Amino acid sequence: MNLKGKRIGIGLTGSHHTFSKVFTQVENLIKKGVEVVPIVSYTVQNTDTKFGTAKEHLEKLESLTGHEVITTMPGSEPLGPKNPLDCMVIAPLTGNSMAKFANGITDNPVLMAAKSTIRNQNPVVLGVTTNDALGLNGANLMRLMNSKHIYFIPFGQDNPIKKPNSLVADLRLLEDTIKSALEKSQLQPIIIPFTD
Repeated sequence: MNLKGKRIGIGLTGSHHTFSKVFTQVENLIKKGVEVVPIVSYTVQNTDTKFGTAKEHLEKLESLTGHEVITTMPGSEPLGPKNPLDCMVIAPLTGNSMAKFANGITDNPVLMAAKSTIRNQNPVVLGVTTNDALGLNGANLMRLMNSKHIYFIPFGQDNPIKKPNSLVADLRLLEDTIKSALEKSQLQPIIIPFTD
């Protein structure tokens, strides 16, 4: 499948150390002719870390995509009825956002964009990055894996000895996952050996 001309939302939640990998994938999609619509959670908008300031991350997204970052609920709601996306990606997807999404809680712009996309029966692609996917969040992971219109970037355990409950998506598989999701198919295998 050729992604040229597709309109794809990229939603970032608060796993800040993953942002640079996401930005690399955004650049790749844009080179392929994709229109990327950036959306961020409130945590991303307001948290400075050793991986960069919130302002730097938003400026980077706007510079890459040529779009103003969507930072509000009213800004993301029209992605349902008025300006639909072909596909919505949440990467990184934190454990907190995964728990909310799995339980129908829509309290930030990224989750609203995902809800709006599902409303149109279009795919939502998730790039899990959380230390508790195989712990307390395991039930939420399974709920999402068994939900319509939701697809996962293949993931693996990034450090099974020190962090046995942690799962991280291989973001290098983002483009292939989007292509499969647009064809209503989950890219396989979904559980992979983790390589960084």
